Amino acid sequence: MTEDTLNPKTPWQDLTIGGNIYTAGNAKEFKTGDWRSVKPIFKSELCKQCGLCFPVCPDDAIPVNKDLKREDFDYDACKGCGVCAKVCPFKAIVME
Repeated sequence: MTEDTLNPKTPWQDLTIGGNIYTAGNAKEFKTGDWRSVKPIFKSELCKQCGLCFPVCPDDAIPVNKDLKREDFDYDACKGCGVCAKVCPFKAIVME
């Protein structure tokens, strides 16, 4: 048996722990962007900088610069949930 083969007789207490979330808001510490099946696309020409999108992002994947202007997505952190696209009244974010 190899390391990647699960023995059905292994007690659950002896299995490797996986998928733990140790602290809230730690998405920046891990590259989780590969998890998504859809990707948000930022259309800067439609953005009015209203500030509705970045506070709702659960992964803090919408950077805001020192002038309080939103920038393009941090795709290493974005999981593609689409919440930002739902709240954007100007259709500046589309999911593809």
